[in-house]
Amino acid sequence: MAVTPIRETELYAPVKALLEGQGYEVKGEVGAADVVACRDGEDPVIVELKTGFSLALFHQAIERLSLSDTVYVCVPRGTGRAFLKSLKNNKTLCRRLGLGLITVRLKDGLAEIHLDPAPYKPRQSKRKKTRLLKEFAHRVGDPNTGGMTRKTLMTAYRQDALRCAGTLHHNGATKAARVAEASGVAKARQIMSANHYGWFDRVETGIYELSPNGQRAITEYSDVLETLSANS
Repeated sequence: MAVTPIRETELYAPVKALLEGQGYEVKGEVGAADVVACRDGEDPVIVELKTGFSLALFHQAIERLSLSDTVYVCVPRGTGRAFLKSLKNNKTLCRRLGLGLITVRLKDGLAEIHLDPAPYKPRQSKRKKTRLLKEFAHRVGDPNTGGMTRKTLMTAYRQDALRCAGTLHHNGATKAARVAEASGVAKARQIMSANHYGWFDRVETGIYELSPNGQRAITEYSDVLETLSANS
């Protein structure tokens, strides 16, 4: 059985009723705007209607900001986790763009305002910024190309693990304290104990050697180890 596609016009009546309930006079398709609402000489409210979130919807809404500071986007309200995630993400986007967000539940015409337009005031995370700058400063060289997948990134942590592996490669089974001293990696014991990459085997308490995966890593990352050695 074919599913009848949703039309933007189905959103209009619920949005009009919502705004009229707030004392606005509402008219559709005024100039380039889908919905315009006016009240007592205030800045007009503009609503752009679409059958789903899209780049075109946000482009249109941003253009309407040249006409009014009070611009909403409106889409049908969906169901399930996928829609809720999309709603959350697009609400964040709207907040950053200074837009409002309305959904309409088509089965009963419920129009709901999830976000009112407001100037965006970015709030930086000092903790995240500190972590970013720490990673930047600690990483040796520029081993990654922008756009790489996360799984292949050469992080400062991976570089430290490679320093530890290089030390074990040259010295064989070694006490963690000696690895830390020889490699210059203060957290050598924690890195080898956590063994996130599977490169280390614990011979006995506090003593580690390279695992077969670690031996392969020495070959795979020989160029990185050479760079690390040159910068130590």
